[in-house]
Amino acid sequence: MSQKKKPVVVVTRRLPDVIETRMMELFDTRLNVDDHAMSQVELVEAAKTADVLVPTLTDRIDAGVLSQAGPNLRLIANFGTGVDHIDLKTARQRGVTVTNTPGVLTEDTADMTLALILSVARRVVEGERLVRAGKWTGWSPTHMLGHRLWGKRLGIIGMGRIGQAVARRARGFGLSIHYHNRRRVHEDVESELEATYWESLDQMISRMDLISVNCPHTPATFHLLSARRLKLLQPHAIVVNTSRGEVIDENAMTRMLEKGDLAGAGLDVFEHEPAVSPKLLKLDNVVLLPHMGSATIEGRVAMGEKVIINTKTFVDGHTPPDRVLETMF
Repeated sequence: MSQKKKPVVVVTRRLPDVIETRMMELFDTRLNVDDHAMSQVELVEAAKTADVLVPTLTDRIDAGVLSQAGPNLRLIANFGTGVDHIDLKTARQRGVTVTNTPGVLTEDTADMTLALILSVARRVVEGERLVRAGKWTGWSPTHMLGHRLWGKRLGIIGMGRIGQAVARRARGFGLSIHYHNRRRVHEDVESELEATYWESLDQMISRMDLISVNCPHTPATFHLLSARRLKLLQPHAIVVNTSRGEVIDENAMTRMLEKGDLAGAGLDVFEHEPAVSPKLLKLDNVVLLPHMGSATIEGRVAMGEKVIINTKTFVDGHTPPDRVLETMF
């Protein structure tokens, strides 16, 4: 009896060895050995040959790619939680299922959010640079003064898994928790986190000491922190973003940071990444990271395991556990 043909799975970037090895065992897997960022032409070619495409956030799977996909492409098993780089509507119209990897990045991203809050408020990176440059001349009472976190107000934009994980950590630092979300979270969650819900984002951000952006990037959240809204922030406020750069009007925020209308920012993501504004690079009151919020070995392996489970479940004729619906975003 002939063995059932393994599905062709095209993986667009290098994944952890243990994941790639397992994928090779289970599927007819095509790997990106040198880990280069695929061009649109290469993505089209991948979509033409694949039964299952495994992209990452750097791959733009738009209508142009999907319209040229082969008849066998039935699943896009995204390696990552955010799916703003995939045209979900066109995928649905073409009968292509999309999955993602929610949940496994929650704790890592929340850790990084707190790391950025601490780094900006206490000028950690600035101090580190000073020591490395050999410019530290010794302790003094007024040197490198930052701000205490204890007793300050944190406004979380987006109270999903990551927002809630940030709130849990922030409470340990004595921050009072405030949040704005599309829908109010369950009262049990509010009670556990001692979180105050604000229906009006404008009203919330005008009263906060710290703002953490933890919502996904969707058409509805593009420039959610617009130039108008950013002006509502108090001059001593700090903005931290571990979500997507497009949620903030980066130019407007940069101008405010330059002028001192905003005290600081901690950014793991950028509006036009990997390009970073030269103006941001010049500022001392900003901590800039290369989109590494979810970059832990444990997290990447867990993401890969979810991709494998989603792919295997789908190939076996069942609904994958992490299917993405347009209405979710």
